[in-house]
Amino acid sequence: MGSKASTKNITPEIDQVEQELEKEIEKKRFRKALRSTIFSLITVAAIAVIISVFFLPVLRLYGSSMTPGLNDGDIVIALKKQEYEAGEVVGLYYGNKLLVKRIIAGPGDKVDIDEVGNVYVNNELLVEDYLDEKNYGEVTIDLPYQVPENRWFVMGDHRSTSIDSRNRTVGTISNDQIVGTLIFRIWPLDSLGKIE
Repeated sequence: MGSKASTKNITPEIDQVEQELEKEIEKKRFRKALRSTIFSLITVAAIAVIISVFFLPVLRLYGSSMTPGLNDGDIVIALKKQEYEAGEVVGLYYGNKLLVKRIIAGPGDKVDIDEVGNVYVNNELLVEDYLDEKNYGEVTIDLPYQVPENRWFVMGDHRSTSIDSRNRTVGTISNDQIVGTLIFRIWPLDSLGKIE
């Protein structure tokens, strides 16, 4: 008589099957949620990049030509536009540098500056409450100066150090050079707010 090895079928209990099924369902939910989250983040990032490149560029400022209103290291948001006005602070490309200046006069305007730094546009004294001090600065253009068509005459608010349209090196600027009008400072936090 030989001994027969008995083989026992191990049948999982219903509870175990339900637990395993629930684990698989949870894994599928997690993977689906993860894919959805990643897709959402990529979409949001792409939209943010498009907005910042084409409509609201974020700029970090370097230099002191716009003190006291704007300082080295400030981070600002600019608004891209087609039309600009005198008094607006704009970011502009000059060579491979980003400069920040204030629009003083537009196409066809006549600009004059006296020896103490008073600026006249079309023979009217410009009221510049944003300045700490006036200064003639480094002027290499012939004054009075007529702004050419499709050009803007820009100056920095820190007139003694700013190299701007008063100097032939920079000259007047075109719309193509303008990144946008600076509208809001986001850094440093204690200076958060609208740019005047």
